[in-house]
Amino acid sequence: MISDPQGTVLALFLVFCRIGGCVLALPGFSSARVPEQLRVFIAGALSIALMPLLWDTVYPAVHTGSATYIGLIFSESLVGVMYGMLARIYTLGMQFAATIIAMMVGYTQPGSADVIEDAPETSLSGFITFAGIMILFIMDFHHIVFRALVDSYTTMPFGGLTQMRATLISFTDTLEQTTYIMLRLSSPFLIYGMIFNVSIGFINKLAPQIPVYFISTPYLLMGGLFLFYVSVAALVSQFGQAFGSIYMGR
Repeated sequence: MISDPQGTVLALFLVFCRIGGCVLALPGFSSARVPEQLRVFIAGALSIALMPLLWDTVYPAVHTGSATYIGLIFSESLVGVMYGMLARIYTLGMQFAATIIAMMVGYTQPGSADVIEDAPETSLSGFITFAGIMILFIMDFHHIVFRALVDSYTTMPFGGLTQMRATLISFTDTLEQTTYIMLRLSSPFLIYGMIFNVSIGFINKLAPQIPVYFISTPYLLMGGLFLFYVSVAALVSQFGQAFGSIYMGR
């Protein structure tokens, strides 16, 4: 039997603020295709499951004044959103790399509705982004995030002030490493596109009467799709394997 129902509910809500803030920005869970009610149910279920682990940390704080409790709600939500955004930056980097790949292989059709979000995106870049999100779920990236979220009660003490400087450093370091990884993954397509366009430029200078744009586009697309066919497995695999080292390094 619960001896303090009110304190238990207040403590559970504080845990829900941090977990819910993370789910709010976490890739996959925060997709436009996931209903808002389902996100709330997921965050609530995770909060109830983690509550016994965090009881000794969270419950003593619910006996403070109302003004302090409102501040805790704000700070806990901010911490949760920060942890979710660190993972989201990594997946946004995959969208960046997918857009580069689609441009370099000449796949520049008008953007259509994205599978994950509502932003317009080409079918090739949407396929790469969806494959990246899928491989992250297969490799249980959400377990890494939730484990880091539980450990955050030690690194970011409950009830303390959020250190904005450390938060900004984490964001910039994640963005820097993500950019390096995505440029490395898309580098074969960058080199392919550069060599192909330079070659076509020389051909155009030698034979200006030939409409090289209309002639070269099918070959550019065919070669790019073949390069994508032989490298997509390594691309998606390296994307999934690098997530743990980047995220846990924060």
